[in-house]
Amino acid sequence: MRELFEEMKRILSNGEELVLVSVIAGSGSTPRGAGARMIVRSDGTTMGTIGGGAVEYQASLMAVDVLKEKSSYSKGFRLSKGDVADLGMICGGDVVVYFQYINGKNSDFMEVCDRIISAFDRDEDSWILTDITDETAWAMGIYSKSQGIYGMELPENIEELTKTKAVQAETGSRKYYSEPLVRAGTVYVFGGGHVAQELVPVISHLDFKCVVYDDREQFANSSIFPDAVDTIVGDFNDILSKITIEEQDYVVIMTRGHECDYDVQKQVLKTDAHYIGVMGSKMKIKTLSVKLKEDGFTDKDLERFYTPIGISILAETPAEIAISVAGELIRVRAEREGRRK
Repeated sequence: MRELFEEMKRILSNGEELVLVSVIAGSGSTPRGAGARMIVRSDGTTMGTIGGGAVEYQASLMAVDVLKEKSSYSKGFRLSKGDVADLGMICGGDVVVYFQYINGKNSDFMEVCDRIISAFDRDEDSWILTDITDETAWAMGIYSKSQGIYGMELPENIEELTKTKAVQAETGSRKYYSEPLVRAGTVYVFGGGHVAQELVPVISHLDFKCVVYDDREQFANSSIFPDAVDTIVGDFNDILSKITIEEQDYVVIMTRGHECDYDVQKQVLKTDAHYIGVMGSKMKIKTLSVKLKEDGFTDKDLERFYTPIGISILAETPAEIAISVAGELIRVRAEREGRRK
C-alpha cells in the first residue's frame, strides 16, 4: 500500500493524471476483498492489483475511459462460476469497484498521499476514509487518534468508520468507505539465525512490522534483514533498556540457545505483549519452564507462551518453520481483530 501511494505522489508531481481503482465492497468467492487497489496511468499501465482475473481486466479498460471523461463513479461486477478470466481466475460473487479520477494538479491529494506515507512510520492504528456521498466529488482523508483527521472534515460518528476491516457506513448525512491503513503492533524477533532470516521477509510482506534483536552484530543488521524496520544489537539480559514492548506487540523468541531464550522469557513475561512465541523442542520448553517457576513465575504466566511455536504443519526446515510461525501470527492477529471465518 505504501508503494502505491508513493507512486501516485510521483505521478501527480509530474503533473500527470491517474485513476485510483478500489474494491469497496465484495461478497461471495471474489478475487480480493474490499481494500484491494490499483492505479491506472494515462498510458494505460497499472500498478497494484484488485485480484486479477475478469474484474481487474475489465476495470483497467474502464479506467482508461475514466481518464478520458475525467469523472469518478462506482461499478458493480457480478461473477458466475462459468466466468473464466484471461488472467487465470474462476470466481463467483459480487464486487463493487470505485474509479477515482485524480487530476495531475491536485496538490491537496498529494498532501494526503504524504500523510498516508508517513503513517507507515508510526506504530499507531490509522484508517483511509473516502467520502462517497457524491461519487463524482469524492474526498479522501486519513485518520488516527493522535493525529486526528486530515484531508476532509471529521465524520459525525468516527467509531463507525474505525473498524478492524473495510466498511461502508453512513454517518450524519454522508456516506463513507473506510479501510484500515496501519495496524499497530511490532513483531520483536529475538535471535537473527536461519529461521529468523526466513521469517522476517514473509511476515513483513503480511504487513507485520519487524524488529530483530541479537547480541551479535553479524546477525542483527540491515543487510541480512532489509525488510525489518530496525535491527538492534544488545545483551539478551537487558532487552528492556533498548526496547519498549507494548500490549499490541508480538514477541518471537528463537535465540541461539537455552540460556538466551530463558533471559528473554523472564523479561517479556513482565510486559503486556499480546503474543509470546518460543521456538524449541518439548524437552527444552519443559526445562525452561522449571527454571521460570523457580524464579517465581506461575503456571498462569507460562500459559502465555505459544510453544512449540507455530501451527502444526510438520515443518522441519527453517523456511517451513517460518511459514508455520507466520501462520500462527496471522491467526492470532485475526482473532484479536475479531475476524470470523
